[in-house]
Amino acid sequence: MALFVHKYGGTSMGSTERIKNVAKRVAKWHDAGHQIIVVPSAMSGETNRLLGLAKEISAQPDPRELDMLASTGEQASVALLAMALQAIGKQAVSYAGWQVPIKTDSAHTKARIRSIDDVKVRQDLDAGKVVIITGFQGVDDLGNITTLGRGGSDTSAVAVAAALQASECLIYTDVDGVYTTDPRVVSDARRLKTVTFEEMLEMASLGSKVLQIRSVEFAGNYKMPTRVLSSLTDPLIPLEEETVSGTLISFEEDTKMEQATITGIAFNRDETKITVLGVPDRPGIAYQILGAVADANIEVDMIIQNQSVDGKTDFTFTVPRGEYTKAMDVLNEKVKAHIGAASITGDAKVSKVSVVGVGMRSHVGIASQMFRTLSEEGINIQMISTSEIKISVLIDEKYMELAVRALHKAFGLETA
Repeated sequence: MALFVHKYGGTSMGSTERIKNVAKRVAKWHDAGHQIIVVPSAMSGETNRLLGLAKEISAQPDPRELDMLASTGEQASVALLAMALQAIGKQAVSYAGWQVPIKTDSAHTKARIRSIDDVKVRQDLDAGKVVIITGFQGVDDLGNITTLGRGGSDTSAVAVAAALQASECLIYTDVDGVYTTDPRVVSDARRLKTVTFEEMLEMASLGSKVLQIRSVEFAGNYKMPTRVLSSLTDPLIPLEEETVSGTLISFEEDTKMEQATITGIAFNRDETKITVLGVPDRPGIAYQILGAVADANIEVDMIIQNQSVDGKTDFTFTVPRGEYTKAMDVLNEKVKAHIGAASITGDAKVSKVSVVGVGMRSHVGIASQMFRTLSEEGINIQMISTSEIKISVLIDEKYMELAVRALHKAFGLETA
């Protein structure tokens, strides 16, 4: 008997008919003798509906109350799925995150998991029950319900799988795996049978929406085998076929994988660029700028500091589009006058495009090929950042899809 954690996204839970299909799929795994924990998202569109209601009440709702509201979507999902399983003769029990409990910090709307108490869950599993736990949420030390940020059900599922030492965490979604890039942008994008943890972490951080980045971090930290696969197949598909479908996140690079120079092209439309102009070039200036941004809980991505001219420099960085206005306000109110900057400018119409692959370690010329390809398409590069297995560029938003298609072709990703 093996323990598996299934996670189902909002599309998979999008109607009572789809919830019944999830129940059939879960029952099939349980009938094969496995212990099953299910972590479902809210029904498709439900979280947006709830947050929309909050915005109608208040332009800036209290984060604690937002968590109270947003968490109810998953609570409905787990109860409905438990009922669907019971209706086909399966013992099933649902729990909210605070009932397990899944302990988190107190950063409302973007909390981080600290620990998971598995005693109650193990007792139910040993009694032959399917256990269903709300994704996306937990409870802090004060007893407040917290949520983990959009996509947080992925993180919940991998964390539960790690805490209970599951054999595998299966992330069921509306796509059948991880692709070389978004098939909606490049029609001949190819599904990957395996992808390394490092590559998946980079792709998630660079804008790939298949998995939330924190779920990939959990998978890597605890070496939890995680598979991305489709929930839109026949729920009664043979188990031996389903267990090898989708894309498996692996933790060792095999020889075949090392031969592939580039694994995928990631992109992110959710980027904005901010430049602090005429900054005094002195020690600690980067901290004075970015420290204030970090204190406002705003994530910074790419960073460039220009060469000093007459003791002045320009400092440029990127932040998520949803944090752009907040970041500009922080810089204008708390930083500009304090450090003596000349001005602060921003551009909300930029995108990031990245090439990712563990093969970069043993292949030279990747950067030059990337830059040449973009140059031939007349695409100007505004910023560059690199790591051992990726190169990212910031470009004008209107050229993003052209860049992705050109790079996908240039690196031969349409063929295995």
